[in-house]
Amino acid sequence: MKIIEVIADAGHADTIQGIAEQHDITDVWFGPVNDDNRLAARMLVEAGKRQDVLDALQTLLSSSDNARIVVIPVEVALPKPEEASDDGDNGKKKAATISREEIFSQVEKDARLDGNFVLLVILSAIVAAIGMLENNVAVVVGAMVIAPLLGPNIAFSLGTALGETDLALDALKTILAGTALAVVTGCIIGWLWPGALNSTELMLRTDAFYSGAAIALASGAAASLSLVTGASSILVGVMVAVALMPPATTIGLMLSAGQQHAMWGATLLLAVNIVCINLSAKLVFLYRGIRPRTWLEARKARQSQFLYITVWLVMLLLLTGMIYLRHRTA
Repeated sequence: MKIIEVIADAGHADTIQGIAEQHDITDVWFGPVNDDNRLAARMLVEAGKRQDVLDALQTLLSSSDNARIVVIPVEVALPKPEEASDDGDNGKKKAATISREEIFSQVEKDARLDGNFVLLVILSAIVAAIGMLENNVAVVVGAMVIAPLLGPNIAFSLGTALGETDLALDALKTILAGTALAVVTGCIIGWLWPGALNSTELMLRTDAFYSGAAIALASGAAASLSLVTGASSILVGVMVAVALMPPATTIGLMLSAGQQHAMWGATLLLAVNIVCINLSAKLVFLYRGIRPRTWLEARKARQSQFLYITVWLVMLLLLTGMIYLRHRTA
């Protein structure tokens, strides 16, 4: 349950009331009319109805410059309302548990290339590098949990799913910058490290296997599903299962040592993980009906979704072929 607050001209009151009745809203109430002839209306809305209500309100208020829609979390609502079932009268499944706008708000900040992101990448790369060099599993897991590169990848998939070009481009820029920074950090640590680069944890990140691709696909799907359902507790497991920072740092470590074969193995592992995360995220967003609000934007986004899915599939096939060739010639 969440509260959707609408601040709009008083003339929209009857239409807002009609939207509440149309979607069988649990409760709706109106505040007084202000001096600027606006009022605040609040609705207590279940999760399954929130997207439809937000779409209807945005359509109603699309031409109003002074209207605002705010989604407010609710800790407890008493007496406890009866939650609507996931299946409607026609047996169709609801597309997502939380609304498109809420998902976008959560993901959009992960696509930003700012000082905090840069610092997290550097710190995570340092932790990952030292953990692998010292063969300390606990430290490597700590670097995985920081996982600054996972968010931009999910943001990129969501941006393409919604046709949000700015979000997709920002996320892509963040992915490239973060990966390059992790590689450079690994190079610097490799140059400064006095010992041999042959620990077990490090060697594990210098090759890719078919099983790793399957794990990355499943983990990327779990991350996307946790996003659209609001089950954020799943993400910690995903961060560990499909880690991006250790192989990115391994590329830099092996590059500094001149170990080309191991460096390309780490690059292949990183590429497989990134492709699998994006592919599975795209499929989950498509399955759960994450799309733009208007039909024209949704049509364009649907066309681009199939294009992106095709591109990711082709890339995955190419990478699996490279894994086969690498192991055959080893």
